Amino acid sequence: QICLSLVKLLFYLAHSPLGSIVLLDFQPRQFVMVDGNLKVTDMDDASTEELSCKEDNDCTLDFPTKSFPLKCSVVGKCEGINEKKNLFNAYRYFFTYLLPHSAPPALQPLLSDILNATGDLQYGINETLRAFEKVLHLYKSGLYLQKRPLLLKDYISLRGFRTVEGEDYKCWPSYSHLGCLLSVHSAEEAAAICNSQSQCQSFIITQQRTWTGRPLASFQSRWTDLIPDTDAVVYIKHSASSGERL
Repeated sequence: QICLSLVKLLFYLAHSPLGSIVLLDFQPRQFVMVDGNLKVTDMDDASTEELSCKEDNDCTLDFPTKSFPLKCSVVGKCEGINEKKNLFNAYRYFFTYLLPHSAPPALQPLLSDILNATGDLQYGINETLRAFEKVLHLYKSGLYLQKRPLLLKDYISLRGFRTVEGEDYKCWPSYSHLGCLLSVHSAEEAAAICNSQSQCQSFIITQQRTWTGRPLASFQSRWTDLIPDTDAVVYIKHSASSGERL
C-alpha cells in the first residue's frame, strides 16, 4: 500500500502542470500516510529545474552506490533526470525495505522484477505504475491462486461458531501481535496457509477487511474453545478433529 501510493505520487510529480518535479530532500521522514495515501509533508525542497547540459557526459545521475548515464536533449536539458532521481530514491528508501517481505509467494517474483528494474532504472515512472497496478489486480482478484490443489475439502466447517479470541502462535506478517492474523482471498487460500503452518489446527474468516477489501483470517492452534456466533464459520482440520465429538 505504501509503495503503490508513493508511485502514484511520483507519477503525478513527473506529469505535473508545472513540469517534472524533483524532491531534493527525499527521506522517509518527509512523508506521512493520510487516509491510506502517502503525502509529502514539506515541499520547500521541491524543484522543477532540470540539469542543463551540452552533451551526454554532462548528464550523469550520481548516488552513493550507483551512477546512471542519461541523455542530453536537443533543448540542453538532461532527459528525465527529475523523474529518475525520484524513482531511484523510492527504490532505495522504500522498495528495498517493503516490497520483498509481505506478498503471497506467487506474487513475489513480480515484485522482485519491479525491485530490480527500478534499482537499475530500467523502468520509468509510467512502467513502474503499470507494473504495480498489475500486481494489485492479481492480488485483489485472486488470479495468482490459479492451478493450486483444493485443500478446503480437508476441513470441517462449523457455521454459527467461532473460536475464543486470545493469544496464540505468531506468524509473519500478522496483522495482530497476539496471534496469526493474515489477509486472504478466500477460505480456500486460508486452508492452504493453515496447511503450511504446523501449529495451525483451525481458522476463521473474520469480518475485518484490508485496504484492498480482502478479509482477514485468524489461524489458531486449537479449536475446542467454541462460542456461538451467527455470522461466523470455523474451519477445522479433519486430522485435528479425529477422535473428537463435534
